[in-house]
Amino acid sequence: MTTSLTDEYYAALSRGELVIQQCGECRNPIMYPKYVCPFCGSTELGWTSSTGTGTLHSFAVQRVGAPTGFEDDLPYAVGVVKLDEGVQLLARLRPNADGNWDDYHCDMRVQFDTAPDEGRHIAWFQAE
Repeated sequence: MTTSLTDEYYAALSRGELVIQQCGECRNPIMYPKYVCPFCGSTELGWTSSTGTGTLHSFAVQRVGAPTGFEDDLPYAVGVVKLDEGVQLLARLRPNADGNWDDYHCDMRVQFDTAPDEGRHIAWFQAE
């Protein structure tokens, strides 16, 4: 479900783009979307395109016991990605050609990708 705060983020994902907020005063990048800059308190927040590249800091493969609504996705992987812009986000990780995540490791470089997920786009990352 989107809100007015997240509409632009999800609209960008539907276009195959990854955007992050940026403060108009202190110029710091912000993720996740906020109404007020956590660095300087400004409400002058806008959106800017991300390079879509970053570093995988941690990840987990969920094989059993998925939360309600995710049972059909098993197995799946999620990871914390630190974008080159300096912000972090939680994202789904694409499996390799063999259908697993054996090639993934912490501190590896990853690249943004997007795909529809039950009619809504979400951020996916894969190995660079």
